Amino acid sequence: MIDDRGAWMKDIELRLISELMKNSRRSDRELAKAIGISQPTIGRTIRKLEQEGYIKEYTIIPDFAKLGFEMLSFTFAKLKEPFPQDVVEEKRKSIRELLKNKYISEILVMSGMGLGADRIFVAFHESYASYIDYKSWINHHPLVNVEETKSFVVNLKSEAHFRSLTFSELAKYITKPREMLKK
Repeated sequence: MIDDRGAWMKDIELRLISELMKNSRRSDRELAKAIGISQPTIGRTIRKLEQEGYIKEYTIIPDFAKLGFEMLSFTFAKLKEPFPQDVVEEKRKSIRELLKNKYISEILVMSGMGLGADRIFVAFHESYASYIDYKSWINHHPLVNVEETKSFVVNLKSEAHFRSLTFSELAKYITKPREMLKK
């Protein structure tokens, strides 16, 4: 796997990240056994990966429906016009300040392109009504300047899902031999 510097990550680093993605609760001893290296090497490699920003956080993937969320929305937004670069950071600071006292179930907000949009908002919702309120908040937010939004909404209580959110398959993918990744 190529890292953000364009260099190939060491095999040990990739295998360790893969194992942590499958289960980050394992001890250094268990990880060392799974990878076949020493426990001190595991500890040093984890610290290095954290310092270099490859590992951003350790978390779990709960059953969101059991936590009371009924829906997951992917909302694509088209801005009316892009903000000048000097205004972007000012707006980000304003939005961060606004969100200090507002609790939102967003898990991702990013710029991008596709489907006629240049932003994506991914969020969990307790009900359809809370989703509608959230979408209205995006559409009418004074700091965002949205022209149009479209959404894809997932019913988290449905039994008809093909695969739920997991990083296990991605963990397997990143440790495939490099020749396989090129195909």
